[in-house]
Amino acid sequence: MGKKRKTAGHRHGLQMITLCISTTMVLILLGIVVFSVLMARNLSAYVKENLTVTVMLSDTMTVNKTNKLCRSLYKRPYTRHIDYISKKQAQKEQAEAMGSDPSEFLGFNPFSATFEIQLKSDYANCDSLKWISSELRKIPDVTDVAYQEDLMDKVNDNLNKLNIILLVLAVLLTCVSFSLINNTVRLSIYSRRFAIHTMKLVGASWGFIRRPFIRNAVGVGVVAAFLACVVLGAGIYVLVGYEPNMLMVVTWEELAVTGASVFAFGIVITLLCSYFSVNRFLKMKAGDLYKI
Repeated sequence: MGKKRKTAGHRHGLQMITLCISTTMVLILLGIVVFSVLMARNLSAYVKENLTVTVMLSDTMTVNKTNKLCRSLYKRPYTRHIDYISKKQAQKEQAEAMGSDPSEFLGFNPFSATFEIQLKSDYANCDSLKWISSELRKIPDVTDVAYQEDLMDKVNDNLNKLNIILLVLAVLLTCVSFSLINNTVRLSIYSRRFAIHTMKLVGASWGFIRRPFIRNAVGVGVVAAFLACVVLGAGIYVLVGYEPNMLMVVTWEELAVTGASVFAFGIVITLLCSYFSVNRFLKMKAGDLYKI
């Protein structure tokens, strides 16, 4: 009898380890998807905020007028950052880019001073840019306003497509993960179906019978979530070490949300799977237990 009990306990332990490993693998995939969705959002904002609107200034602009206009532009709701490029700086940059200085054969500096305005991500779309451009052109000392409209459209379209793909992938993976974990939990409870029936025969309530199974499943979910977070954290650490620029779009907020999501998925999915699996065996009659 003692040997049988030891064998049953050993088998149950192996089932818990298998359930923990399976749940960990699924939670790692879910964590990757959640992290990718958050990264896509930050990447979208980062790309949009690095698209610039070039404001060309007239040659009559004095230093005082330039400073006053710069302060005025900074107060606009769409402005995130402004870089001022003087005529002399523009001439130097173009001379380096072309390999020759146009002023040497023209006899004058053909370039104008400009403001390079980086917009807030909410305003980096074609509709907003049209009225921003119209507003800037009304300023007396502004000769022209330029921005890459085609590039803006492509960036927005590509980012929208990426967000939709990641969202669909997240929904599909959630459904698949629930199915996989549910099957694994059901198999771990299957071997104890006769014990469930015995407890039911001696008058134990369904809630009393379910409680240890749910507690064990949730415990496995917490352990699996912790292991998944360790793996994900190590992967992100390696990724940032390989590409330090990732820190521009990876913040502690995204890491915290990813970790919390993994723990929430691990607890909720294992709890629900355990609840439904135990209920399935509780509803069966004694004869039906031999047929499955």
